[in-house]
Amino acid sequence: MLGASPVNLSLSPSPALAACIVAAHAAAAACLWPLLPGYPGTALAALVLALGIVVAWDRALLSAAASVRGLDLGAGDAAVLYLRDGQRVAVAVGKGRFVSRLCVTLPFRAPGRRSLVVTPGMLEPESFRMLRLWALWGRVPEQAAVASRQLPS
Repeated sequence: MLGASPVNLSLSPSPALAACIVAAHAAAAACLWPLLPGYPGTALAALVLALGIVVAWDRALLSAAASVRGLDLGAGDAAVLYLRDGQRVAVAVGKGRFVSRLCVTLPFRAPGRRSLVVTPGMLEPESFRMLRLWALWGRVPEQAAVASRQLPS
């Protein structure tokens, strides 16, 4: 970003990601239920499914108080997270980032912060593209440096 101001991204809830999280936990619960007969297996399966619902509520639907509702992308590994309860948390993004056209996973090097998964449905297409570039290279292209249309030949 070389002296440019940070890029602010506002996240929106992702029902599709929430459905995937709950479906994965439901599949895990379905696998556990026959392994432990009786009440222990039923209770463990119910707890795993409940965990999936809580994780979807926090990470995909962004409804918990500590859910990340936005972020500022700084230079290098620096970022600022905006939480639903109004807090701002400065974090550094650690190693082990995953970037694809389907999602971006950012592990944070901060106490109490785990990682952030962002899917294309949580951002506008151009904002998701900027997040992918920042996750890969630690900077985003300058707005003035990007051509708005192809030059005539």
